[in-house]
Amino acid sequence: MLRDKSLVPLSRQHQHALALCVRIDRACQSGEVDLASFQAEIEQIVKDEITIHFAAEEKEVFPRAEGFPELRPLVEELKAEHQVLREYFAKAGDRRFDVQDLRRFAETLSQHIRKEERLLFEDMQRRMSSESMRAMGEALDRALSEASESCLLPSEQTRLRSKSELPWKN
Repeated sequence: MLRDKSLVPLSRQHQHALALCVRIDRACQSGEVDLASFQAEIEQIVKDEITIHFAAEEKEVFPRAEGFPELRPLVEELKAEHQVLREYFAKAGDRRFDVQDLRRFAETLSQHIRKEERLLFEDMQRRMSSESMRAMGEALDRALSEASESCLLPSEQTRLRSKSELPWKN
């Protein structure tokens, strides 16, 4: 389903986080994981986007979704996932990840984002009126105004590698 323009800012931030998850997954698969660099990047994206993103979802999106009784269980699940992810963010910020933590973090974040995009957002778009979606979009614009507009670029240590740079290709 085409994303309603009121949700596009959240979806754009989801894309940033999914790109991080892909890079983590590929690094883990290659065995070339720079834990310190990935943890620093996670800490930065949390500071620049995710803290504000979660607050916007919890203040503007989740309460509106809870207005539909059939969406309440999904919203409760997403709230619980926010808490789990906050624990991962804190652990990364404290530089306490091992490779398994990093892999689980990326899987958890990716699954969470896809659940919001494919289930919550699509259901809300089907159920909410155009006026309600517009009002939510305006509220989200205000709530997200403090988030960084720039896309965090990966460091040399966390960027995707070309096939010729992969250790098993040499």
